[in-house]
Amino acid sequence: MRSTKASYAIARLKDRSDNAPYSMVTTADGRFYLVLANGDADPEKLNEPMELDEFVRFVNAQGKQTPKKISKLDVAFEAKLHKKPE
Repeated sequence: MRSTKASYAIARLKDRSDNAPYSMVTTADGRFYLVLANGDADPEKLNEPMELDEFVRFVNAQGKQTPKKISKLDVAFEAKLHKKPE
């Protein structure tokens, strides 16, 4: 169950990075690190082993970020907030 949260973070990263060959490695003490495959060469280790929550935050910060969805009402409200008084 612990690694499911990390697996989903890796899957989201792959989606954001056009299916780059990212994967995670779990150490014997239950920590995780991210690797990127380099063809025939050894995979590149991208971080030191981390606890689960720290690892998920690290993975979520990698790659291009998806913009947050906002509604027309949110845009209008934001415009009113930044409107200068006359």
